[in-house]
Amino acid sequence: MQAIAEENNLSETAFFVPNGDDFDIRWFTPKAEIGLAGHPTLATAHAIFTEIEPGRSWVKFNTILGDVLSVVDKSGVLTMNFPAMPPTKTDGIEEMADALGARPGQYLAARDALVVLDSEAELRALSPDMAKLTTFTYLGTIATAPGDEVDFVSRFFAPRHGIPEDPVTGSAHCQLIPYWAKRLGKTKMLARQISKRGGTIYCEHLGDRVKIGGRALTFMRGEIEL
Repeated sequence: MQAIAEENNLSETAFFVPNGDDFDIRWFTPKAEIGLAGHPTLATAHAIFTEIEPGRSWVKFNTILGDVLSVVDKSGVLTMNFPAMPPTKTDGIEEMADALGARPGQYLAARDALVVLDSEAELRALSPDMAKLTTFTYLGTIATAPGDEVDFVSRFFAPRHGIPEDPVTGSAHCQLIPYWAKRLGKTKMLARQISKRGGTIYCEHLGDRVKIGGRALTFMRGEIEL
């Protein structure tokens, strides 16, 4: 699986097998296995709903962390139920500012480092030093700011795992949703990841869980020679 993910050279490659009515799922970046990933889970559910079991609109996935993730298709929006990971303040803001080339207003962390900037324009202009970001021990670095047309925007960098910048990162919203729900005083939010490819994320805070929704399209069908 790791060799296939390295050959694909995408942010993550998902692998899944049936387990009764549910599925077991694992995710690999080009460099390592990770315990949670959002957009490959959404893509896997899309493949099940459209290619493997057409007409099905609900699925559960068992993960190596022992969690159970569910995905529901409602009118073309696939909504994932993931664990919440509320970030807390952490040390090292000067080192992170040096790596980012901009000083964040807040520096927090859970699975990933989370830096909060003042504006969407500042986030769009961000050009981190990838070599310096690899020195941090977190899986990745989430940068976020208030959105101009949505509740909040974000970008995600994980060069230690072969992902300079991820197009859309569902699992990052396990941290972003609790943070912004508390800051904005609301449980339902609309977000946008403003990478080059980008994506819209429908967000809901449920306490110890979060709902992360998005749309999926089939891009390619192919065969791998083993």
